[in-house]
Amino acid sequence: MLETAGESLDPKDWPAFRALAHHMLDDMLDYTQHIQTRPVWQPLPEALKAKLQQPLSEKTLEQAHRHFMTTILPYAVGNAHPRFMGWVHGGGTPVGMLAEMLAAGLNANLGGRNQAPVEIERQVMRWVRDLFHFPDTASGIFVTGTSMANFIGCLCAKTSVLGVSTRKEGVGQSPNLMAYTSTAAHISIAQSLDISGIGTNALRKIAVNTRYEMDITQLERTIADDKSAGKWPFLVIATVGTVDVGAIDNIEAIADLCAREHIWLHIDGAFGALAMLSPELAPRLKGIERADSIAFDFHKWGQVPYDAGFILVRNSELHQQAFASPAAYLQRQERGLSANSPWACDFGLDLSRSFRALKTWFTLSVYGDEKLGQVISHTCHLAQYLKQQVMQTPELELLAPVALNIVCFRYRCAGADLNWLNTEIVIALQESGDAAPSSTTLNGCVAIRAAIVNHRTTQQDIDTLLASTLKLGAILTTSFL
Repeated sequence: MLETAGESLDPKDWPAFRALAHHMLDDMLDYTQHIQTRPVWQPLPEALKAKLQQPLSEKTLEQAHRHFMTTILPYAVGNAHPRFMGWVHGGGTPVGMLAEMLAAGLNANLGGRNQAPVEIERQVMRWVRDLFHFPDTASGIFVTGTSMANFIGCLCAKTSVLGVSTRKEGVGQSPNLMAYTSTAAHISIAQSLDISGIGTNALRKIAVNTRYEMDITQLERTIADDKSAGKWPFLVIATVGTVDVGAIDNIEAIADLCAREHIWLHIDGAFGALAMLSPELAPRLKGIERADSIAFDFHKWGQVPYDAGFILVRNSELHQQAFASPAAYLQRQERGLSANSPWACDFGLDLSRSFRALKTWFTLSVYGDEKLGQVISHTCHLAQYLKQQVMQTPELELLAPVALNIVCFRYRCAGADLNWLNTEIVIALQESGDAAPSSTTLNGCVAIRAAIVNHRTTQQDIDTLLASTLKLGAILTTSFL
């Protein structure tokens, strides 16, 4: 006797479900439309935090939605808000939100196989390839973010010098591989060498100049010294938009050096690489088309909802050699669902992959590269406005050059512990709900770091940040002195 089929998880009352679903969508559209009237950020009250620590209890969809609206939505990090300037987080868009909903409804697994969603990812890859002037032989895939993309670039570089055999044999008996990046590079660079088995001791951190760009002379000298010592330079990671100040390494000079020395050039362009969308900014990335691999995020300057990282590799064949893992259950055919090889899982670590490409495809298709480029340029213009206001305000001091969209400054007062004072100002700004910058340390000085990324940010938002900084700085100074 056949077993009775289990009960479906679909709604029993579709009309009622539809009504509630439309209400939930309206709530998120209202949230987005009126986001500027809300505090940028507010801490989750202890009473509500306690509720989130309770054991699982069954709820109706309406109850779960009410819980979301009262306990989760008001207490997120706030990066959709125009005055969120703490880290390089994109603001998302209503178009991207709808596309994410469509992707979730489709529930496609983009590990591979013969399906239209795979072709959408490939189409976006071709757009990316053209944006960076890479050859038709290039390959690329969506990943969670630039941290994973940097790791993939590192493994491709390792495969390029040691061959595919190290996937079985490891790198334990290999020559002393050496990689190079600047002291301003992201932590994921060191992590990539760590988890790839090469080790963080293989990473040389090159000093930066007064513009926080990698010192080319020191890079060249360090590579020469390592070669003389019998080591094997195999990878240079240049940064387009450093974490602290948004500096751009001299890609053209680094590309020349890598070409002479036969070294893999990887670009960490987490947010800065998409400056290629702006005709005003793109010339500053000259040489990026010569890279062997580029890592970046659509969810930053591209305004795509989280997450949507990307890795582009010049040599598709090598990229595939670094990751493809044949298995009986992944056997390919000429026809049917198992056709359409190579699959995305041949170019990365994930067999189960969400349809990240759809929200990116919608964003690029609906807004267009020209509009997105204008948004990117606008954030840089706002940064220059903030820079000028800081320089014209006696109580404030600019602490670093403004290369793109990040401004580092501090409040100053004679007799005060400026590091303590500026740390407290940043926290006070966040807790006020008026604005949410972050802090960093430059040459021993704590800086108020404003990263202007959100497409909703206006000059008025910059003025609010400045006014609140001056107000809170005066209050804290009085209490300190």
